[in-house]
Amino acid sequence: MKILISNDDGYRAEGLVALYEALKDVAEVEVVAPEHNNSAKSNALTLNAPLYVHRADNGFRYVNGTPADCVHIALTGLLGYRPDLVVSGINNGANMGDDTLYSGTVGAAMEGYLFGIPAIAFSQIDKGWKHLDAAALKAREMVLQMQAQAMITTKPWLLNVNIPNAPVQNILPAKMCRLGRRHAAEKVITQLNPRGETMYWIGSAGPAMDDGEGTDFHATRQGHISVTPLKVDLSDHDALGYWAQSFAQMALNPSAT
Repeated sequence: MKILISNDDGYRAEGLVALYEALKDVAEVEVVAPEHNNSAKSNALTLNAPLYVHRADNGFRYVNGTPADCVHIALTGLLGYRPDLVVSGINNGANMGDDTLYSGTVGAAMEGYLFGIPAIAFSQIDKGWKHLDAAALKAREMVLQMQAQAMITTKPWLLNVNIPNAPVQNILPAKMCRLGRRHAAEKVITQLNPRGETMYWIGSAGPAMDDGEGTDFHATRQGHISVTPLKVDLSDHDALGYWAQSFAQMALNPSAT
């Protein structure tokens, strides 16, 4: 098995190193990760500047770009082969609910999925890397179990996985969940720089709003690993009929323009 690992916290991040160490003896593993922290970069690709790839003293390759850049470059020429699995993480903090739309961790995994490769985004619930060894072990177990059950094939899929920060014996089994929802983000933070100019800092993510049973928020709060299958289709299928009728009605009444 060949695995490509990336992340959004940067090639020196503890979570990335732990994930590599957990998987290096079960597969042929390559690491291509961002040079710097790229949290919340989602699926962004760098199109207006050149990208460079360097090899670090630990053997990892790093790119002066986004998580999606790293995976894109790796899959379109850098590796020279097609990996069986793309794994992203382990992220320093949760990627649940609305977070998945912004997450660079998920963005890296999604880039693999867009190229037709099975992909997993791994995150720890709380920041700080507490019990990171346990999270890495759980990630390893999941990959090995999927391999044993012949789930890592040429058919692509995308999973978002969040692991509680707890000793391995206290982490409960994985639960399949839907994404929850958060309240709107906190108010923007403003400050003055030394030249008297106003600086704006994006506020913290809002607290969980839809966090009932069946959501990723609920599962992890109970001590379970949350696993959410994701897809790229953003079409609002339930509302297609409504909008079709609305636009048909608009066509019949053009006078409103």
